Amino acid sequence: MARRVVFLDVNETLLDLRGLDPLFARHLGDAGARREWFSTMLSAAFVSIITGDDRTFGELGAAALDTVAARRDVRLGTAERSEVLGGLRHLRPHPEVPGAISRLSSSGLRVAALTNSSIEVAMEQMVASGLNRLLETVLSAHDAGRLKPAPEPYLRALEALGARPHEAWMVAAHDWDLRGARAVGLRPAYVARPGQTFTPPEELPDVHGPDLDAVVDQILEAQ
Repeated sequence: MARRVVFLDVNETLLDLRGLDPLFARHLGDAGARREWFSTMLSAAFVSIITGDDRTFGELGAAALDTVAARRDVRLGTAERSEVLGGLRHLRPHPEVPGAISRLSSSGLRVAALTNSSIEVAMEQMVASGLNRLLETVLSAHDAGRLKPAPEPYLRALEALGARPHEAWMVAAHDWDLRGARAVGLRPAYVARPGQTFTPPEELPDVHGPDLDAVVDQILEAQ
């Protein structure tokens, strides 16, 4: 019997984006601009999926940063832009994440990261956070030619690990990611990070919890 697979989203799910707040406060005068930036970047990513725009997630993030800065009448120099965007590569994991991933692996499950970030950024994030030692592999949606939640990244990830959809979980802190995964047959698991909500709430996956530990408990019970 094939070993089951757990795919983990990275930004917000594993890594704490609040680590960027001091950079946004310093350069844009508002720590809360970080949420606006990430939301603007995601909106641009969804448009790129629909229109076939082939810009990378990093390029979309840079454009979103310029947009958020312009809304505040802030003009960022090259050094300021680089510092803010570079902070994404050095985020710390949420406190429970290393132990939760270790429990998945120890149970015999295969564990991989699946992110919209480029593989270069994703690998730097995993090394900086120390999570690279706990994962079987790190996969980027860019290798599939489209970003999540388009079907291709999930299907490419399944192919890479030789798994069938019903043998795989997708764990994420974003409803759109889990909708994309569920549409191609993966089992969704929702991590309700602070500030995140599942919309509409009545479609919340059966497996959900306030952190990765709680979600891992339920995944292991469901095996």
